[in-house]
Amino acid sequence: MSSKVRVRFAPSPTGPLHIGGLRTALFNYLFAKKHNGEFVLRIEDTDQNRFVEGAEAYIIDALNWCGITVDEGPTVPGSFGPYRQSERKHLYKNYALQLIDEGKAYYAFDTPETLDHHRKDHEAKGKTFIYNWHNREKLANSISLSADDVQARLEGNEPYVIRFKTEPDKILQLSDQIRGEIKIDTNILDDKILFKSDGMPTYHLANIVDDHLMEITHVIRGEEWLPSLALHQMLYDAFGWTAPKFAHLPLIMKPVGKGKLSKRDGEKGGFPVFPLSWNESIGYREAGYFPEAVVNFLALLGWNPGTEQEFFSMEELISEFGLDRVNKSGARFDPDKTKWYNHQYLLQRDNQKLAKSFSKLLENKSNAEKNQDLAFLTQVISLIKERADFVSDFWELGHYFFETPTHYNEKAVKKQWKENTADLMQKVAEIITSIQDFNSGNIEDQIKNWITHNELPFGKIMAPLRLLIVGDLKGPHLFDIIELIGKDESLNRIERGISALA
Repeated sequence: MSSKVRVRFAPSPTGPLHIGGLRTALFNYLFAKKHNGEFVLRIEDTDQNRFVEGAEAYIIDALNWCGITVDEGPTVPGSFGPYRQSERKHLYKNYALQLIDEGKAYYAFDTPETLDHHRKDHEAKGKTFIYNWHNREKLANSISLSADDVQARLEGNEPYVIRFKTEPDKILQLSDQIRGEIKIDTNILDDKILFKSDGMPTYHLANIVDDHLMEITHVIRGEEWLPSLALHQMLYDAFGWTAPKFAHLPLIMKPVGKGKLSKRDGEKGGFPVFPLSWNESIGYREAGYFPEAVVNFLALLGWNPGTEQEFFSMEELISEFGLDRVNKSGARFDPDKTKWYNHQYLLQRDNQKLAKSFSKLLENKSNAEKNQDLAFLTQVISLIKERADFVSDFWELGHYFFETPTHYNEKAVKKQWKENTADLMQKVAEIITSIQDFNSGNIEDQIKNWITHNELPFGKIMAPLRLLIVGDLKGPHLFDIIELIGKDESLNRIERGISALA
């Protein structure tokens, strides 16, 4: 076993990577980097029936997008490859045969029909069928059959599996870095299948052999693998290998109700559960989330830094992360909190960078010349970003910077547009025309001085003026908008509005 910390993230390429899997990858990565160790990506593709084209590339893209750098993997060769189990299948049979030779595993020839009959028979009697010490001597395997019979069946290419021979009447003392000590009575365990006659190992054997050969020191995986811990520990003991340290992460739970977060929850709640889009399902990247925000909220799903700090860069997470602060109980997913995180990261982001992202979204919108002016976009964003969660919100929040209003909020018109409003707006237009130094502060001073001098209510001028400039009673500081759209456009909007509302 390596003295250097080595962890692995070992997904199956059976579809898109769920954010629960992404969090497992993140926790492995943080742990490895905290201890100056190595983060290995291994693709567990032994189940060819469930293999999905494009899933491996998706997993790698998702890790890259989040800044989770792979030290060794299918695209980053190292000394412990290959890193796809399908390319390692020649390794596993010898280990299965070793266990048979040492009496720690056995051939089983039971047909699916026979096993199904036993299951149904047990169910009818209110029992559960478990293939183990209790009944293995009565079933078709190399424990109950003669050596000659076993040899004849093997030579006749009769389908078989190799099962692990669990020793009865033992109490296993298991250790988990998050959950502490666990005791398991071996009498309740079944003799799990390790290898099949088609030449493919099951997850359990391949997983143990690969972790050993790749010198993995810590196995950090989801809680759903906790029931496999007993078998995995027994396999390490059977081979005489030092087991890695195990840590089982808590589930990510639904926002409401019981059970773990699923794709259906995302569809129902209108939020992503995948890092990147996959077929019809939108991902966090395509929904407009920043990878830093995704990493930040995922890190705090099940891990507690022990302080009030909520914002962490990847470097800070690496520095602070430890398995001792990972919770045992499930972490409830909060879609509103994920948006809040993105909002905070958007506020911190440089306006010019945001403007570049926004300009791509504006390519199909009107007023193309203005849309491509980076300085103009940067100023617009500085005025509206406070209200945005995503770059895609900028258009809804600030479309009036680019388009002259053609419609006016009806409720606002009824409330604000009085008999003499048009005359007052003409006066405002005259003031705007006369202003030489056209900046927000100067425009505001001149118009407000005129309002005060004529002893007019501020609301009588400001609300209708906003209505003509914006088309509604919303938006940032009115005089900032007027400065930014310019004198000619401001006057154009006032004239058009007066005509439209006359």
